[in-house]
Amino acid sequence: MTTKLIVGAALAAIVALGSTAFAQDKASQKFLKDAMEGNLAEVQIGQLAQKNGNSEGVRSFGQMLVKDHSDANKKATEVAKKLGVTPPTEPNAKQKSLHDRLSKLTGARFDQEFVKEMVADHKNDIREFEAEAKKTDPAGTFAKDTLPTLRKHLQTAESLAPAPTTGRR
Repeated sequence: MTTKLIVGAALAAIVALGSTAFAQDKASQKFLKDAMEGNLAEVQIGQLAQKNGNSEGVRSFGQMLVKDHSDANKKATEVAKKLGVTPPTEPNAKQKSLHDRLSKLTGARFDQEFVKEMVADHKNDIREFEAEAKKTDPAGTFAKDTLPTLRKHLQTAESLAPAPTTGRR
């Protein structure tokens, strides 16, 4: 009788551990899918910045986004294959909507909206990547390796933002 209880408890522990690992795996898979969609969106928006940007800084930042997010997507795709994730082929609906909105702008108005969106987007990305980077699985390693690039993008976007006005004269 005692042996049955011990075996039963051991099996319950294994199932519990397995379901925790499964949940972590699902979270990592979702993170990777979201990261790849984000990379695809950043490439498209970077191309748009090169075309519609008014300032050389915005056009140059657009070029940086295309290169860095293309590279990151290649790495994310390799990790996704390890975790059994089918790589998405396009950005999500919200990202497409942003692209559509920005594509209607040109000149200084494009620069202003593009920079505002890139600052907000990269702040959000950094938060998500920092959380994922705490994990020891392949997705966590990818997140950890990608963070320096995302921080560089945020710094660049912030440097392109107009200085806030104080309201004093």
